Amino acid sequence: MLVYDIKLGFTLIEHHERGKEEEPLKVVLGRKLKKRCSWSPARAAALLLDSVPILKWLPQYRIKDWLLGDVMSGVIVGILLAPQSIAYSLLAAQDPIYGLYTSFFSCIIYTFMGTSRHISVGIFGVLCLLVGQVVERELAVAGYVTDVQGNRTGLGSLENGTFPDCDRSCYAIIVGSTVTFTAGVYQVLMGLLQVGFVSVFLSDSLLSGFATGASLTILTSQLKYLLGLKLPRTQGWGSLIKTWIGLLGSLDQTNMCDLITSVLCLLVLVPTKELNERFKSKLKAPIPFELFVVIATTLASHFGHFKEQYGSEVSGHIPTGFMPPQLPAWSLIPRIALDAFSIAIVGFAITVSLSEMFAKKHGYVVDPNQEMYAIGFCNIIPSFFRCFVTSAALTKTLVKESTGCQTQLSSLVTALVLLLILLVIAPFFYSLQKCVLAVIIMVNLRGALRKFCDVPRMWRANRVDAGVWLLTMATSALVNTELGLLLGVLASAFCVLARTQRAQTLQLGQSGDRDVFKELTAYKGLQTLPGVAAFRYEAPIYYANQTLFKKSLYRNTGLDPVKERARRKRLERGKKQEEERKGAEQSPEASSGNFLPHALPFHTLIIDCGPVLFLDTAGVAALKEVRKDFQEFGVQLLLAQCNTSTIDSLRRGGYYDPETGNVERIFHTVGDALLEMACKHLFLFVKDV
Repeated sequence: MLVYDIKLGFTLIEHHERGKEEEPLKVVLGRKLKKRCSWSPARAAALLLDSVPILKWLPQYRIKDWLLGDVMSGVIVGILLAPQSIAYSLLAAQDPIYGLYTSFFSCIIYTFMGTSRHISVGIFGVLCLLVGQVVERELAVAGYVTDVQGNRTGLGSLENGTFPDCDRSCYAIIVGSTVTFTAGVYQVLMGLLQVGFVSVFLSDSLLSGFATGASLTILTSQLKYLLGLKLPRTQGWGSLIKTWIGLLGSLDQTNMCDLITSVLCLLVLVPTKELNERFKSKLKAPIPFELFVVIATTLASHFGHFKEQYGSEVSGHIPTGFMPPQLPAWSLIPRIALDAFSIAIVGFAITVSLSEMFAKKHGYVVDPNQEMYAIGFCNIIPSFFRCFVTSAALTKTLVKESTGCQTQLSSLVTALVLLLILLVIAPFFYSLQKCVLAVIIMVNLRGALRKFCDVPRMWRANRVDAGVWLLTMATSALVNTELGLLLGVLASAFCVLARTQRAQTLQLGQSGDRDVFKELTAYKGLQTLPGVAAFRYEAPIYYANQTLFKKSLYRNTGLDPVKERARRKRLERGKKQEEERKGAEQSPEASSGNFLPHALPFHTLIIDCGPVLFLDTAGVAALKEVRKDFQEFGVQLLLAQCNTSTIDSLRRGGYYDPETGNVERIFHTVGDALLEMACKHLFLFVKDV
């Protein structure tokens, strides 16, 4: 029975090899390509349903169960979204009306194309910051200047006829919409290439650190509005430090009207926001205190003539209706392409992360690639209508969920609320102070800033993740936001690589008579078989760590082939010299067949390849070298628990040849290898007897 089980293991390996060889790669690729390129009415219908998911769930909509929750959540989010859209327009260096346009169009498009039932797509602070940095840079390149009062003047290079009738506001939205169009194209292309999996490479610690660092930059950029200072936005690396230097140097120019208004708004919004969060389980819907503050301060500013009497900066004229569509500025794309790529990655990662989080919570599945399409078209189409970049927003998504949202029909209701504001209410915000909008932005950053309180907990839980968070946050805040994201990605990849470099070779022992093998250093009561040593390497074996694998294995087995060969050569030279000098009998140690002064305590070495997820060419070469080294000193090497990928790599690398039946060195489990050795030595013992 024992021999049958072991041979069954060999048969399975051989069957796997034959199965792999039955279909060449060319045949497999041809079959998949044919399947992709085939066309039929059924396939066209399936493609349409996958591309426009609303066609799937709308016919199954349960009006009695879902309609009331969707309408209520849509209205509440629309009411909350209006002041935030106006506020975040400042961050993107745009006029308030464009923030309302952006929220309106993104709600409609995601309703038709998104696969998440709960997320709210619209303006997100970090993306607004990134867009605003690009816009301000391009404004400076185009020739706009900022005088000492902070007023933007001059047409500069725009007088060349490219945009002859374009003022600063016009050119700012041209740049913003071009960035949005380019980012959307990137996202759609990534969807076509089926690279939605890239989101898994952006870890939670990386995204959290990036958002926190960007939040510090956002907070700093809004302080000038709180103080009523007319300062240009700083550009380049170290913008946060430059902004603080400018703020501290201009404190004597503080507008007391804006400062008092900001303090009063903070005293109202911070505690009321906390009350909303504390009693959210008891409230059917959060109280829209932001809207109340906007209405109250707008009335106070209008009737108090804050702009005329105190020089307070206000939102200004907000037109009603929609402007005619316009094309992006194609000539700008080469200059903003790299910026748009980082914006596209951040927007997609945030959208997919929130989609998967709420899908898991409510028991349904989202398609990352379709989410890529959805958020891409939420940027491409609105870019023709003077909008800037959008993504999912956590705060508004939480509001939607808590107010009874069941489907994306709530986003259509939100769009209707925004449409009402665009057509009727928008001009009434003329006297709204910009310092109030800045307060709204800063109050909504509380969640990201609270992450600093979690740093000690993160450090205790995982120092590597905490280190990635700190590096990403510090670089994003103190140096540059895009560089912070890049360094965060590189740091995460380096940490994964470093963990494979630190993997150790651990000796295994058996737990009683069971086929369970664990590390001898971690568990008590484990047994080892005399003459047999079992080890496990806790990482893949590839070009970057194959040398470390060999060193670790040799160190733990007590055999260094290089030193042992040198020892043997010295013994051989000593033997020859002694024979020539005395002509006497050989020394017993020198005449030993293997010339081992310190004989190894085992004749068989088993490597548990369970944690070895893959092997590359260098990894296979390392195993072949290890096998050769141990065979030279009379030790047999066996492999156990190799997965199919590892077996394929071993076969292709010439470690064994299934055609010749040379598979006796690979076993399904460590226990099979031990039993094989026991049977072999039992057979030799019986033969000798």
